[in-house]
This record gives sequence, C-alpha cells and structure tokens, in this order.
Amino acid sequence: MEKEVNILVVDDEEIVRDSLGGWLEEDGYGVEAVESGKKALERLPERSWDLMLVDLKMPGMDGIQLMDEVRKTHPDMLIIIMTAYATVDTAVKAMKKGAYDYFVKPFNPDDISLTIRKIVDHHRLVKENLFLRKELKKKYKLHDMISKNEKMLEIFELARTVAKSGSTVLIQGESGTGKELLARAIHDESPRADAPFISVSCASLTESLLESELFGHEKGAFTGATAIKRGKLELAQDGTLFLDEIGDISLKLQMDLLRVLEQKEFRRVGGTDLLPITSRILAATNRDLQKAIDAGLFRADLYYRLNVISIHLPPLRERREDIPFLVDHFVGKFNIEMGKEIQGVSEEAVRALMNHDWPGNARELRNVIERAMVVAKEHIITEADISLSVPPGGGNHRTKSLEEIEKAHIRLVLSENQWNVARSAQVLGIDRVTLYNKIRKFDLKRETIAPKT
Repeated sequence: MEKEVNILVVDDEEIVRDSLGGWLEEDGYGVEAVESGKKALERLPERSWDLMLVDLKMPGMDGIQLMDEVRKTHPDMLIIIMTAYATVDTAVKAMKKGAYDYFVKPFNPDDISLTIRKIVDHHRLVKENLFLRKELKKKYKLHDMISKNEKMLEIFELARTVAKSGSTVLIQGESGTGKELLARAIHDESPRADAPFISVSCASLTESLLESELFGHEKGAFTGATAIKRGKLELAQDGTLFLDEIGDISLKLQMDLLRVLEQKEFRRVGGTDLLPITSRILAATNRDLQKAIDAGLFRADLYYRLNVISIHLPPLRERREDIPFLVDHFVGKFNIEMGKEIQGVSEEAVRALMNHDWPGNARELRNVIERAMVVAKEHIITEADISLSVPPGGGNHRTKSLEEIEKAHIRLVLSENQWNVARSAQVLGIDRVTLYNKIRKFDLKRETIAPKT
C-alpha cells in the first residue's frame, strides 16, 4: 500500500488555507493548514511531513524565516513558497534559501494539482533510487571488496556469517584475488572489530625471524635480543591475527603453530612463562595445501585445524563480469587520489581488459588502471593507454596448463623489465617476496647474451 503524502500549509489568510487545503485533500493528500510560522513549528514534530506550502509574507515570522528554522531540524524538507509578490527578487531569494519551487497567487487549482503531483512523484522516485542504490551497494560490496559474481556474493554472505563466530578460517586463492582484503572484512564484520588486526607475511621471513615475529622473544634469547619483544600473537590479543601465505612456513613452525591452536597458549622465544591466546586466527595461501600434504611439506593435522571454515576466492578470469565493475571502482578511487577527472574507459579498452586472462587477478587489474590513468591524455582511457603483458605463444596459450601460462607470463615481465624484481613485481601486482618464490618455483634464470665475436 502506497504511503500517504502529508502536506503542511502555512498561510495567514483563512480563505487561502481553506481553498488550498480543500483542493489538496480532494487529490488524496493528508493536509493540515495553520495560520503562522510559530504554529507550523509546533506541528512539525507531530507528523512525518513530505511537503510544506509556505506563504512568503506573514506577520511575525515570514516564509523565509520559517524556512530557515525548518532547515535546522529537517534539512531535506521540500518547501514551496507562495507569494502574491511575483517579482524576480523574491523568487530568487526564496530559491537561494533552499525553496524547491514557488507559486504565485492567485492559484489555478489545476496548475497546483499538476505541479504538486510532479514534485511528489519525482521526490518519491529519488528516494526509491537512493534506497535501491544503497541496497545494491550493500549487496555487491563487502568493505573494500566489490563483485557482481554469484560465487563472490555467496562468499560475501559466508564471510558476514562466519565473522560472528570465533572459528579459524582458511582463505585460499591465487595471488591478487584479495585474500587479505577478505580477512580484513571478516575482522571488521566481527565483534572484534575495535581490537587490532595484525597481518604477518609468512613467505617473507626466514624460519628464525618468523618465529620471533610470531611469538616474540625474551631479553637475551639470542645474540642481539637486548630487550623483551612482544610478538604478533600478543599484539593481536582480543583481535585477529592473519597469517598470509601459511603454506610457506617450515615444518617446525607448523608444529609450534599447531600447539598454539590446540592449547590456546604460547611461550616467547627463550621464555618459560605460558601466555594465553585470545586472538582469532585467519590464514591464507595461494598453494594447494593438499598437494603439499601429499609431498610431506605441510602437516595434515595443522591443515585440519586451520581449515575449520574454508573459503576459496575464484580468480578474476572466472568472474569476468566483474572487470567493468572493478574498472569503474578503480577509476573513481584513482580520480580522488590523483586529483584527475577521468570519466571512463572506451569500449575498445574494455574489450581488451575483458579478453585478458589476468594471472595477477584484481591486483594486476588495479595496477593496469593506475598506469593507464597516469599516461592518459584525455578524459577517457583508451586502448592505447592500456598496457597488458601477453604470454608467449599468442592464442595457443589457452591450451596450456595454468602453471605454464604463469611461468611464461612471469618470464616475459621479468625480461621486459631487465630482471628488475621490484618493478616486475609491481607490474604483476604481487610483492617481491612472492615473485622471488615464483622464480625459485619455476627455476627461472636470467638469460645471458653471448658477446659478439
């Protein structure tokens, strides 16, 4: 059932109140008519008013003054000024003060009816659009993650649900799919949101450094330990500890971490006191842990402890419908950061982006858009502004395995950047440690050019 539209008429002339109120009631509106600005302010809190018709010239408080008072408590109120003084000055002054429109006395009932119907319909449509936009944003967004893909929307709902629990979550997916973004979203949706979110990159540290980073150490625990250091497990107390690239930790640390998860307590390196664990553990990996278990590189018991709730983020090539959506998001973001006014992306550029396989996933897309906005000379990003690395083999690459495609792509990017690892990692949309791990994994070697004879 459609909500009744309530209109408050304010005019010191009784004949205007009666005639205007009668016409509006015939049109089906809920109407109340009062004789002064003071009475109008008294009536304002008593009902949810959609529209006010206010006479410009009234004794005591005039229409402009009343409008100023109403705006203090109801800044979005639609107000139409009524005046017998149809001069440009009074109309302009009223509109500048925030009036939606103005009517000139004497009124034509048909004109009043048609104009108010248009105003009410337009305002209702605006409110409905705002509501729908908010609902769509809520549906397609999870903090810093956005998607229209059905699988991703299911993941968003699952993340909101598991956030309320204290269970361990294992997030799996390729590099650049947004594993840390999802972990942060789970933390932000949880009752722990006001406590720390601490992230540790397990792939970037040696075993001894990672041990100290996680557990902390006592003074004198080893050479250089000149003071007590609190580890990430302590720093994350009551909050969330995110262990990124958990598949890269050593078997010894896997055992230590398993003990922490089972006993909910730990010791600092070189210490004897047991410290309680009150943080929630979230972990992520781009490795196939089942294969690592089969190869004896990962403990099955730790896997099952971590994998209480499993979330697998699909790669961007499996949710191509998100590419234009993400492009718009990144363009808007970089417009603000760079102070630019890029209005969008050309159809040809969008086609090129849609046809790319995105081995670096959303992170790679973000970097491509950032570069395009830096080099773009117009207000529209063109295909010429888009720089995409294509694996060797042209169209035949689609018949190769993902590992072959990834290896070829990384080799190409390294070659194009003269094996500058920092620059290559930026192009690929991954960090340097991950790139070093890939180089070792694929046994990539820098090609040397034989001197000419």
